Amino acid sequence: MKTFDVYNQFDVTPLKGKDVYVYDEENNKYLDLYGGHAVISIGHSEKNYVRNLTSQLKKIGFYSNAVKNPLQEKLSSEINRHAGLINYKLFMCNSGAEAVENSLKLSSFLTGKKRIIAFKNSFHGRTSAAVAVTDNNEINSKLNRQHSVTFVDFNDEKNLKKQLSKGDVSAIIFESIQGVGGLDQPSDSFIKSLSYYQKKYEVMIIADEVQSGFYRSGNFFAYQKFDIVPDIITIAKGMGNGFPVGGIMVSPKIDPKKGMLGTTYGGNHLACVASLSVLDYMEKNKVKERISKLETYFKDLSSQVESIKRVKGRGLMLGLEFDFNVSGLRSKLVYEHRIFTGSSSNKNLIRILPPLSIKKHHFASFFDALKKSL
Repeated sequence: MKTFDVYNQFDVTPLKGKDVYVYDEENNKYLDLYGGHAVISIGHSEKNYVRNLTSQLKKIGFYSNAVKNPLQEKLSSEINRHAGLINYKLFMCNSGAEAVENSLKLSSFLTGKKRIIAFKNSFHGRTSAAVAVTDNNEINSKLNRQHSVTFVDFNDEKNLKKQLSKGDVSAIIFESIQGVGGLDQPSDSFIKSLSYYQKKYEVMIIADEVQSGFYRSGNFFAYQKFDIVPDIITIAKGMGNGFPVGGIMVSPKIDPKKGMLGTTYGGNHLACVASLSVLDYMEKNKVKERISKLETYFKDLSSQVESIKRVKGRGLMLGLEFDFNVSGLRSKLVYEHRIFTGSSSNKNLIRILPPLSIKKHHFASFFDALKKSL
């Protein structure tokens, strides 16, 4: 029986994965520089991750939030510690889109307003409000367009102030590094202005860290490069290394009320153990320190390829921009060199989002293949 065919796919069928590689049905090895949309954070089938999930599954894999699960509080504490947050509270769900939905809903509850400011080229998910704050008309239906959303250009402080001065804005949602949008970043001064307007206009600031969080950018959260303190932080993807998990970190100044948010599967025992295992790996393997060196090495190698016009992003959330459509180049990398890379709304850009366990020699292999493919 066929599935509902909505995906553009490469003709590759991975059957197993190990660290930065996946293997197809003929045991061909592919270097994974995309991590399934930046989901694989500590490597495929990392041994302690697998062991911890297996051990938990033998005890209890799931119960709903009708009962207590101390693993949620443990995970909340660990995220606060790694990120250097002070008393942010974790609400767990199952995906990045759900995290965004809950952040927007919570903002509206708190402000009593409904209009959202988002940014051009943004991507925040494909569900109701999450896709409404995504700057892509092709994936927004009439139902989604009922939401009240205004898109502003990064660094256009004049228009931002104009929109906020109307007094009907509930929240501003931003990506510190745009993912699907092509790895553009706002200026330091623009984000500082968000912080100012956050207080002046009493709007909620939502930092969408679904793709850039959990050290992907070099910081635990990408927004931490800037001078801003978000009210809500959305998290998912690398948080679970492939296990479906998401959440929001909520400022201590925001008080919860029973029933204002909810989920059946969110925060289940397996999801908590998956995320705790990710954080444990990151600490023991000094991921933050490694990322800075790997970013420098990657950019050094890219400077030796004349066809590359620009390197975008930071940490291990990177993009290579060319002056031509890269779809054919990406196909060559997959079928001739067995290397996965990512696309974006910028058709001239290849996204590089590898497991954070990657090593220099993997990047060297990629650039060798890239030169042969150009």
